[in-house]
Amino acid sequence: MVKLSVIVPFYNVQQYAPDTLKSLRANARQDFEFILVDDCSRDETPDILARAERELPGAVYVRHEKNGGLATARNTGIDRARGEYLTFLDGDDWLAPGYYEQLLASIEDLGCDFVRTDHVQCTARARSVHRVPHGRRGVVLNPRDAILPADRSTSVDYAYAWAGIYHRRLVDRGLLHFTDGLRTAEDRPWIWKLHREAESFATVGLLGVFYRRGVASSLTQIGDVRQLDFIRAFDQVVAETAEDRDADKLLPKAVRTYCAIISHHLGSIERFEPAVARKLKSMSAVTLRRMPQDVLDEALDSMDVQRATRLRRLRRRPAPNAGVAA
Repeated sequence: MVKLSVIVPFYNVQQYAPDTLKSLRANARQDFEFILVDDCSRDETPDILARAERELPGAVYVRHEKNGGLATARNTGIDRARGEYLTFLDGDDWLAPGYYEQLLASIEDLGCDFVRTDHVQCTARARSVHRVPHGRRGVVLNPRDAILPADRSTSVDYAYAWAGIYHRRLVDRGLLHFTDGLRTAEDRPWIWKLHREAESFATVGLLGVFYRRGVASSLTQIGDVRQLDFIRAFDQVVAETAEDRDADKLLPKAVRTYCAIISHHLGSIERFEPAVARKLKSMSAVTLRRMPQDVLDEALDSMDVQRATRLRRLRRRPAPNAGVAA
């Protein structure tokens, strides 16, 4: 029986894949499997992974013939996974030796649906610890109770799929798959659904994932049209939350977070290609107008003056005739 399935998408990461695979080897166990999903890379990544399939204990190599994005690659891995528990890693990140054994022990001891963990962010030579924004550690809780308050960072804002471990029953309930085709912000609808619909979770102070920031090929560094998928992602968050039995309590959090993300992108709009920047403004303006306006007013009133002014100005922008679909 496979105890743990680790799903690792790769796309054009030949520079980093060897370190990732080396760290997986330092976490290998007879009942672990590593599902290596190549999302149609155009560099030497496929050759590296084909070699890893032969040399890494528990490796399963899957190759996409067409690039589908991170969400689709993770879904491919979930569909192939056989483990009682599942977790994720990105193809340019790495792990501390023996980390997965500790992570598995934590969820088995707690007996909950999923466990969230801290991580180490790595930017060039700098290292910083980032913690789950939830104060109670090692205690099984209702995930819904960790969504609020609306005006503070909470567990749904810590959306990294690889910062945790998940019981297979979440797959069986349809809660672990990602929205197919999302090329950025794919973790946002996913983490909100987990917190709304799973029955139990816990956070633990376990460090072992090293998250590499500032990678040139990362979508966070690229200003092309794929970045605008955050609108489709957050539209899904707002729409699904609006249907929730506690929509009156939860929707202000979803709307406020959406506004904060829009403001963030507008505040660094110079990094986008000119056509994409124009599309960002027009799509965001339409988005603001279709939000529940009373909830939006409340969200803007709660934000700092700079962000609120930026969003109110955008909200008044004349509606374009066409071309605003996410």
